[in-house]
Amino acid sequence: MKKPRVLMADDHSLFLAGLQKLVEVECEVVGLVEDGRALVEAAQKLRPDLILLDISMPLLNGLDAARQIRKLVPESCIIFVTMHATPSYATEAFLVGASGYLAKHSAVSELGLAIRSVLKGQQYLTSSLTKDMLDFSGKRSTGEAVKTASATLTDRQREVLQLVAEGRGTKEIATILDVSVKTVEFHKYRIMLLLNLHTTADLTKYAISHGITSL
Repeated sequence: MKKPRVLMADDHSLFLAGLQKLVEVECEVVGLVEDGRALVEAAQKLRPDLILLDISMPLLNGLDAARQIRKLVPESCIIFVTMHATPSYATEAFLVGASGYLAKHSAVSELGLAIRSVLKGQQYLTSSLTKDMLDFSGKRSTGEAVKTASATLTDRQREVLQLVAEGRGTKEIATILDVSVKTVEFHKYRIMLLLNLHTTADLTKYAISHGITSL
């Protein structure tokens, strides 16, 4: 029987290597990458059955990478394996198209079950979050909405914001995104206007607090 083809992304190489050993028990690992942009590129090239990724990654975070992958490679299933074991992150992950969400501390015991469930077309949520998600959903249904960056900024604006928060200069951002310097400056201006922020330090704090970057 042909093994499912899996692409994995995490910016911690030791964790990625350990995860690979676990996944290879029942899957074929076709690629390992360490940033979100490399993940999107590899997903288009390899078109795997399943993608395992973290949320906190350089150049492009996992949530925004998943948004792009859902559009470009809709047939690939997505499972987040992350240290962010909170209902707000899990909710956002499922909203961007994930089928599974695992906490890193429980990945060893639940990984196989999560992979099998997702490949069967089911959703899987790490057991440590089940009760919290029910409480979280109840609060949201009574009007306690969660503010996310995705509700305020466009995809491109989030990309620019992450790169700014990572300390990259305007020219470097323009090169990474393959746009002009003026376009980057315009996006940065619009982000500051929309968020009512005034300095790069303010943008960095916002990016960290809203999960766009972990720096």
